[in-house]
Amino acid sequence: MAPLALYETVANANRIAAVCERAEAGGLSPGVGLAEARARFPGLAIILADPTADARLLTALADWCDRYTPLVALDPPHGLVLDISGCAHLFGGEKALMDDILARLFQQGFAASAAIASHAGTALALVGHGNDRIVAAGEESAAIAPLPVAALRVEASLPAMLRRLGLKTIGSLSSLPRAGLARRFGEDLLTRLDEAAGRVFRPISPRRPIPALAAERRLFEPVSRIEDVERVLLLLAERLRDDLARRGVGARRLELSLFRVDGKVNRLAVGASRPVREPCHIQRLFRERMKGLGEEFDAGYGYDLVKLAVFEAAPMPDVQTDLSGADAALGALGGLIDRLGARLGEASVLRIEVADSHWPERAERWRPVSAGEAHGCAARQSLAPAGAPRPVRLLALPEPIEASFEVPDGAPLQFRWRRALHVVRRAEGPERIGAEWWRDAGEAARDYYRIEDADGRRFWLFRAGWADPVVDPEWQLPAPQPAWYLHGIFA
Repeated sequence: MAPLALYETVANANRIAAVCERAEAGGLSPGVGLAEARARFPGLAIILADPTADARLLTALADWCDRYTPLVALDPPHGLVLDISGCAHLFGGEKALMDDILARLFQQGFAASAAIASHAGTALALVGHGNDRIVAAGEESAAIAPLPVAALRVEASLPAMLRRLGLKTIGSLSSLPRAGLARRFGEDLLTRLDEAAGRVFRPISPRRPIPALAAERRLFEPVSRIEDVERVLLLLAERLRDDLARRGVGARRLELSLFRVDGKVNRLAVGASRPVREPCHIQRLFRERMKGLGEEFDAGYGYDLVKLAVFEAAPMPDVQTDLSGADAALGALGGLIDRLGARLGEASVLRIEVADSHWPERAERWRPVSAGEAHGCAARQSLAPAGAPRPVRLLALPEPIEASFEVPDGAPLQFRWRRALHVVRRAEGPERIGAEWWRDAGEAARDYYRIEDADGRRFWLFRAGWADPVVDPEWQLPAPQPAWYLHGIFA
């Protein structure tokens, strides 16, 4: 097989971006011009680099690293940062954890290197420079001293400038006065130097939220059947139940992570309309979720790790039930809502929430049931006045109609909506709804009528304009003739 190299366009010039082991052994390195690489290696296979695909691969590897710690951050273009504080003992220590990561990555076809240190800046400087190593706390400065200046990850032109001045290693750079370095090369160089030496904390940004609670099960033999996954899920839910009970909370949002043998991670998330702890109920939610996926649920060669995490919890006091069955009925309704949300998606199971507005299209909004009550809106009553019924179906936007009327400020005699003529048999109104001037000063008040046509159908119409200020001085939007709109339909 011919040596392989990837190239990219930098400053209107094609340059080598990455090379394989054979090309590197032959003397080719990143940064060489494409024309020079073709001349030196006539049989070289050259492919255009794809940074987007590299980013997707790095993200997939970050998902896979969740098996070790929930604190995984991206270090583009080719690195990851894992915070393993409190996790190493689960794998037999730091050395065993690092060996396990590198061995699994090698089995997947990746050439990787790693370093462990008390500070992220030290580990980032060490990785890729020499053998994989573990630096004890307090030995950061000695560990990075023999490294090249490029390990500080400064601008590409700066290491070359420092090498011309004879400053080839971090140790030689650290021995110089800091004030002179800052004047000559800027504060960023000192910041990177302090981060690598562990004198300044370098924060990391985990790409996924940290769960409130989590339980996992590592499997000696991979499983691929849904029934086996459900059994493992039930065991994990039972372990989480005790932790939730001790905290006095219940789970509102859970996520099941299934780690495949080939490195891919399948994630399933469900939400509950009320806090839950019961393992069987959690199992039913994920069962409905897996049924909703259908053929998309691909286990590949099986799962060797299953993790259940609680990402959102809410207080869940113990409730004493009675013999009337009211509490059981309420629980059954909540269970039905949760199952529908798991099967169809949370965005498909909605409830109406009252909003702070008397304008009909703004007075209510739809929210997922699993989102819970927001700012107490669900507990408030409708803002409509008593004795003013509202239609069951409210159009998203009022639709214009052609109306005939006996007097301009009265109810219509007939109207045409969507090419169909409706003869008015009975009308009630008007009910005036004033404009919200603090939102849109150009809006006018509306006069609403409840209309019943000759066939018994009932509509909600309003008039949105009249030109005679003597007849109606409160009108804000003069028009040559009244504009009529249909806004809702009664049952």
